[in-house]
Amino acid sequence: MAGQRNYDFLIKLLLIGDSGVGKSCCLLRFSEDSFTPSFITTIGIDFKIRTIDLDGKRVKLQIWDTAGQERFRTITTAYYRGAMGILLCYDVTDEKSFNNIRTWFSNVEQHASEGVNKILIGNKCDWEEKRQVTTEQGQALADELGIPFLEVSAKANINIEKAFYSLASDIKKRLIDSSKDSPQNQGAPGAVNVAAGQGQGGAFGRCC
Repeated sequence: MAGQRNYDFLIKLLLIGDSGVGKSCCLLRFSEDSFTPSFITTIGIDFKIRTIDLDGKRVKLQIWDTAGQERFRTITTAYYRGAMGILLCYDVTDEKSFNNIRTWFSNVEQHASEGVNKILIGNKCDWEEKRQVTTEQGQALADELGIPFLEVSAKANINIEKAFYSLASDIKKRLIDSSKDSPQNQGAPGAVNVAAGQGQGGAFGRCC
């Protein structure tokens, strides 16, 4: 029953990007605060759940991890529509994964709900000696796409929490704003659980 839910918001997030950029590692670090150096390719799609506190509200995050390989693309795009927030991930040590972000962004624009919140994530920022994509390049692309940007490291646990929290905060704000304008929600207390909506926002940052 809705009255027995132990959360105020249910937010569905999606991690997308080329295979090998560390999407699963970012998810594992955020959901379980752990890291494995072993590279295990995601087959199709996987998900984890973590409940966080945002501004005094309990927010349940359902985070979907997608396979980056082309052969799984049809499967993963089916999950775009239900996502409320999307993390577009690339590897700062792999320029090709960065260049492919525009293609991933186009897929989002084509398949996801209109106005879905997005954030650009540059993973492995701790690996400076192998870096191929500068922070400035990442920021410039984010500015071009009109979305927030963060460099992170799942291995060193840099900015992982900030990335997920900032995206969830933007979505929560959008849900509150949209619920105020919704006739069925006006004057009605309780949890907000919206599958998709409109709005965009967030904070920019870098690996430090």
